Amino acid sequence: MGLIEDLGEGPIALDTAIFIYWIEENPAYLPQVEPLFRAVDRGEIEIVTSAITLLEVLVVPYRAGKIALAERYEQLLTGASHLRLVDIDRQQLRAAAQLRAVHGVRTPDALQLAAGLATRASTLITNDRRLPRIPGLEVLQLSELA
Repeated sequence: MGLIEDLGEGPIALDTAIFIYWIEENPAYLPQVEPLFRAVDRGEIEIVTSAITLLEVLVVPYRAGKIALAERYEQLLTGASHLRLVDIDRQQLRAAAQLRAVHGVRTPDALQLAAGLATRASTLITNDRRLPRIPGLEVLQLSELA
């Protein structure tokens, strides 16, 4: 079964790596994420991600002096239709702190999970095996869908 068929109703939360696979055309994962992003482009799926994704995707391009790549990431995350970048406000920080306290996840992961929960996403797509199962948010491992 493909990725699209495994998605629930409502918005779909994406972890940072999924954007990297798409923008940098990762040959191992592009066949899986391409249909997802094409469906987003057609307005068939809404995706959400925490604002921490912007920080995470810009580090390596800035470090390598690849400003055009950094600009592509920023354009995708801030200007794409059907993509919501969830701001990190006090509510998000409180929710992430609770997730850290209960599940022991790292801060970036807690922020991603909190963004998914806040937007009532049905699913979070990731490749991070450290993410725990959270009531109300199905966590799909992209590598397991290959």
